[in-house]
Amino acid sequence: MDARALTERLIRYDTSDGEGIRKAAGFAKGWLESRDIPVDELEIRGLPLLTARVGSSAGPTVVFHGHLDVVPARSEQFEPVVEGDRIYGRGAYDMKGALAAMMGALQELRDARGVQVLLAVVPDEESEEEIDRGTEVLIKSGYTGDFAITGEPTDLHVGVQAKGVLAMRLEVTGMAAHGATPWLGDNAILKALDTFRSIESLPFARESSELFDRPSINLGRILGGDALNKVPDFCVIDVDIRYLPGQDPQDIRRQVSELPDVAIRAQFHRTPAIVDRNNPFVRVLGESVGKVLDSEPMSVGRDGASDAICFITAGVPAVEFGPIGAGHHGPQEWVSVASLESYRRALVDFVRLIPDRLSGERPHLRIA
Repeated sequence: MDARALTERLIRYDTSDGEGIRKAAGFAKGWLESRDIPVDELEIRGLPLLTARVGSSAGPTVVFHGHLDVVPARSEQFEPVVEGDRIYGRGAYDMKGALAAMMGALQELRDARGVQVLLAVVPDEESEEEIDRGTEVLIKSGYTGDFAITGEPTDLHVGVQAKGVLAMRLEVTGMAAHGATPWLGDNAILKALDTFRSIESLPFARESSELFDRPSINLGRILGGDALNKVPDFCVIDVDIRYLPGQDPQDIRRQVSELPDVAIRAQFHRTPAIVDRNNPFVRVLGESVGKVLDSEPMSVGRDGASDAICFITAGVPAVEFGPIGAGHHGPQEWVSVASLESYRRALVDFVRLIPDRLSGERPHLRIA
């Protein structure tokens, strides 16, 4: 089964819920085991975590990291559609295409010498859980390595930085009144919209960095009002802030908390991901990517966060690297069929180059 067929098969599983994730994981496990690749299975919140190893344990370990879960979508998005070089469907770009290519690369690398490859597949990368995430559980259980690649969308560039996440639940208060006389009240829903616009204008929102023009700020949810004929006096909004490397999340929180009639009730925080471009593994990966890409492969900063930060926090250098596509989390998500093959070849070439390029460097590869 080639990467295109495997991607299409994975898309057909609606992995926005637990049942679909379990079915997709069962398929992936069976696919690997039918190719004589043993699979270990752990569990997190009733969902499966899969790991598989190939190659030689005598050398460094490279982690291919992917996730099966996707954000919710219309039912038709779980029926893949191929148009020219594009496979359309939920998860095609984020990141079932990359996962399919990683599985193919793992099969090809069963005889790898001087290096070991660990495939780690998690069910909860898209979730809002802040503790006991699948990737963290795997790392704590010893399923880790000397370098990790997570297959997030990068268009065949190597993502050496990613924004951090500061997602906040904000309570906005107003004053109730009869719906027939709204001028006698203070509409909390309208105030919440004004609050969001104010956040977009705060000082932190106007900053930039080497790889990013600005932070990303999204109003993800809004809940307010309890009666049609009443001016709402209470509203909750969930604001997703992706902040830049070098910005202080506590300062961002302070700026938001100083807005009038606003209280921060909960937050989800992940630090930015930053990896040295001169890391030996990053250099070798860049060399391999350069063979399939006509432009500089090291210039990417990722707007979205990923589980790469879990590896970095544990002292393992990690990058984001995935195939070409667009539209992730949207109605026209797609991945390039040709790029899946380029991606697989880059992964295989990278692993095979490691013993020669990094001979004698292993004791110095971990982050301090």
